[in-house]
Amino acid sequence: MTRLANQRSYQQTNQSRLAAENKKFQGSGGVSVGNVSAGFIPAFMDPVSGRIELSRYPDGRQAPFHMLDGLPDEWIIRRNLAGHVEEIRCAIVSGFVRLGRFFTRQEAADFISKLDA
Repeated sequence: MTRLANQRSYQQTNQSRLAAENKKFQGSGGVSVGNVSAGFIPAFMDPVSGRIELSRYPDGRQAPFHMLDGLPDEWIIRRNLAGHVEEIRCAIVSGFVRLGRFFTRQEAADFISKLDA
């Protein structure tokens, strides 16, 4: 793969990462609609620092789904001309917070699956 093709692939992957995750966990507790009733709040975590941020709209209001535009500036690599996030640090993980604890999407899906069993 050429360097340009590799760069395009990375950018495409980064820009569609949340959509791909939503598709993967569709119908499970790994998406907001599948776990909100159990008290899960969409969030992101930087596993390097351990910092957790609730998903927010750009104006700071809490978002009911995963939204990149409200992430801290230090997690953002690039924005488009309209100011929307196009690329975030690859280490940032989307997931959920419940009762002060961060859950990855898989952990949230597993938790909800056990509740439903």
